[in-house]
Amino acid sequence: MSARTAFLGRLIGLYCILYSISMFAHRRATVDAVTSLVHDVPLMFIVGVFGLLAGLAMVLCHNVWSGGALPVIVTLCGWATLVKCLLVLFLSPEAEARFFLGGLHYEQLYYFYAAFSILLGAYMVCAASGSKARQAA
Repeated sequence: MSARTAFLGRLIGLYCILYSISMFAHRRATVDAVTSLVHDVPLMFIVGVFGLLAGLAMVLCHNVWSGGALPVIVTLCGWATLVKCLLVLFLSPEAEARFFLGGLHYEQLYYFYAAFSILLGAYMVCAASGSKARQAA
């Protein structure tokens, strides 16, 4: 596994863990913030632009579809970020709200999303840290 995969695995994994913990700690505030964000057109544009930059960076520097689960998951995270931000930039504000809040059932599946994120993050950190330990030995 490359050093880039290990770094991105730890980075994305820690992000997922820390964000999930905040989701579990502040459910109502998080749902309200996301709902408000989706209805704030200028802020969604800014989120889309910066997210697009992050998604493109991940896809361009790590587009690896072999070599184990972690490299593929890191690549999928990059592509998911890119696609999500393209949706943010190209959908109408009404369609964004319908898709992100209604279509994905954000509030109804809130704890599922938080649990999935923390488990994904834990896997990524463990897999990336384990590869670093194996490379050092």
